[in-house]
Amino acid sequence: VNIRAWKSMPTVRVAAKSARNGLSQSLYPAGLERLIRAAKFVRMTGDIMFNKPRLLTPGPTPLPERVRLALAQDMIHHRKPGFKKILLETETMLQKLFGTEQPVLPLSCSGTGAMTAAVHGLFLPGETVIVVNGGKFGERWSKIAAVRGLKVVEIDVAWGQAVTPAQVEQALREHPEAKGVFMQVCETSTAAQHPVEAIARLTRTREVLLVADGISAVGISPCPMDAWGIDCLLTGSQKGLMVPPGMALMALSARAWKRAESIPVSCFYFNLAGERDNLLKGQGLFTSPVNLIVGLHESLSMLFEEGGLDALYRKQWALTCMVRTGALALDLPLFAPTHYAWGVTSIMLPAGVDGDKLLKVAADECGIIFAGGQDHYKGRMVRFGHMGWVDWADALAGLHALAHGLRASGGFSASRDYLETALSAYRRALDVEPGRVIPDVRS
Repeated sequence: VNIRAWKSMPTVRVAAKSARNGLSQSLYPAGLERLIRAAKFVRMTGDIMFNKPRLLTPGPTPLPERVRLALAQDMIHHRKPGFKKILLETETMLQKLFGTEQPVLPLSCSGTGAMTAAVHGLFLPGETVIVVNGGKFGERWSKIAAVRGLKVVEIDVAWGQAVTPAQVEQALREHPEAKGVFMQVCETSTAAQHPVEAIARLTRTREVLLVADGISAVGISPCPMDAWGIDCLLTGSQKGLMVPPGMALMALSARAWKRAESIPVSCFYFNLAGERDNLLKGQGLFTSPVNLIVGLHESLSMLFEEGGLDALYRKQWALTCMVRTGALALDLPLFAPTHYAWGVTSIMLPAGVDGDKLLKVAADECGIIFAGGQDHYKGRMVRFGHMGWVDWADALAGLHALAHGLRASGGFSASRDYLETALSAYRRALDVEPGRVIPDVRS
């Protein structure tokens, strides 16, 4: 703001010009505090309002307009026919999404609530379980299991790496008493993807349940529950499903249901058999998150109207190739080099780059909201989300914000064609089977 003059009190004339338009305003009464507020207002209207905000975090994710409008509908009762019809239609689509013939339970909680329900509903205190710990959310499995009184055997995996089937097989041999294996499909804190299908081949031939956290995978990358042999698959509403936070979804295999029915209920709220029996009648055990289920009905309808799972996975793979290629073109190393997620990319920052400043610059000057690293990677990593209602244009804007923030926070990249390189990777990835690495694309 350029303060030209003020001649007499209490009136001050402030002239302000932004890069795009002029703004002139008289302030009554005058004073320094008013002047500062005017300057902040001019900065906001001149810079921030012209950037479309884009949420590129690994959850929550942007909401499609159709979902927002569905969420805005008037309330209906959770025990009446109108809601029962919506819930049962949603259930049919959820079974297709999960790849299961078993019921998919909607729970009024976060994803961590579903993790807690799985631990309490499938295992007894004193039993041994194996936990794949390769990040913050693998660590969470261990903490929940410990609260339940389970004996936890951890497979420690370096952050950014995936567990190997050989590691799990060795743990199963060394602990034949183990009743379950807990793992993530995608470890959101690192963007590593674990080989769940290969692990399921080990557990389904034993009396061992495989419990998989698919919170950053369901609706993002393939994890067909029945075909792979997953015994418990769970997710949250706020990521690939394009709905606000507050609801979790869980499905159990036939043998997991048999196990659940033998476990005394230890948590009044998380009664899995009770939820299943009520779901078959088109309602929840307790008050259902009505508006979230209405929104989920809309988002799943969009998914299956617009190409279904094949089109979804093709888009997600192409976005993954695009973001990874763009980051490499900026000479930024990828934290998960080989086994990586399809909905979030973890990008390491060079020494001397202020990661917190990069995130702030990206948000304030470009309207792009990223997530940072966790624990010992705080300030050293950017987690670039590309899941849910995100397309190539959003990812392209994100790459620009990443480059701009890098240069503003102490880093440097000489690349002038990183956007073109990333778009080329996106276009070519659309033409191959999802999950297939294109040889001449840096991914």
